Amino acid sequence: MQPQPMQLPPANEKIHKAIEIVQRMREEVARALVGQTQVIEEVLIALLAAGHVLIEGVPGLGKTLLVQALAKAFEGDFTRIQFTPDLMPSDVTGHALYDMKTESFHIRKGPVFTHLLLADEINRAPAKSQAALLEVMQEQQVTIEGKAFAVAAPFMTLATQNPIEQEGTYPLPEAQLDRFLFKIQIAYPSESEEIALLKQVTSAKSGEKLDVSRVNPVIKPETVVRLQRIAASVQMDEKLYEYAVRIVAATRAWAGISMGAGPRGSIALIRAARAAALLAGRAFVLPDDIKGIALATLRHRISLAPELEIEGQSVDSVLRALLEKIPAPRL
Repeated sequence: MQPQPMQLPPANEKIHKAIEIVQRMREEVARALVGQTQVIEEVLIALLAAGHVLIEGVPGLGKTLLVQALAKAFEGDFTRIQFTPDLMPSDVTGHALYDMKTESFHIRKGPVFTHLLLADEINRAPAKSQAALLEVMQEQQVTIEGKAFAVAAPFMTLATQNPIEQEGTYPLPEAQLDRFLFKIQIAYPSESEEIALLKQVTSAKSGEKLDVSRVNPVIKPETVVRLQRIAASVQMDEKLYEYAVRIVAATRAWAGISMGAGPRGSIALIRAARAAALLAGRAFVLPDDIKGIALATLRHRISLAPELEIEGQSVDSVLRALLEKIPAPRL
């Protein structure tokens, strides 16, 4: 006897409105960034899932422009920190400053007190400075001189890193990598995209100032928080929880993977899949939503055995082979 397809209730008005808003946000961000459609979608999914993003790519591919466009789309505050070898943790979080007139200490809050934090070239700074972001990424608060200060919601860290092979980089510790919902890889644009980019950037303009004037604000920051709550309530069939766990469990036993993903990997798959479904215009999650975001969710949570790296295999190719072997549930 053939299993009956799952009966899905129609999306309510709140879901319909949320879908309309996130699709408008996608359109507005795309006005500033030529091409990179998948990158834009993955960043929006991370925002809806209240997660953080690690973006890897060579300089000049539009990472800063993407973050500025996203901030403008929801009228959020935007701060950029340029990570350098001499950056101190207090330069990131803030510090206590002694006022000689009042003979008291005042708290000077650091650049992390914002909505969108661009941690540019995060792997140019040593581990001590990288670790300054751990607390705020996990708990949305910063402790200065023993006192906790909350960071306004929504808060999202978008860290960029140069490819590890480049000179003068420090690998991120596993504890910090695990706190990023996604690791997104930005590739070079296609020829047609690069031509369109040249026309947009050089026509009647001088200098290299980033231009987000084409982006129109869609919502306020408080609406993003409501969208995140709606995304977290998108319908998820019980079989999809099992599917996500099977994928993550397979990374721990797969030949050629020396370190598999932990439970945060399963959690990230579910959170991101719900947000991906909302961005796709649905009030329910499909197996393809999980499969579609699996690479971005897991590529920074696993390590390949040395023999696979010698053979020239990549993390993505191993994950694709793994995903093909895990049967998707029939809903």
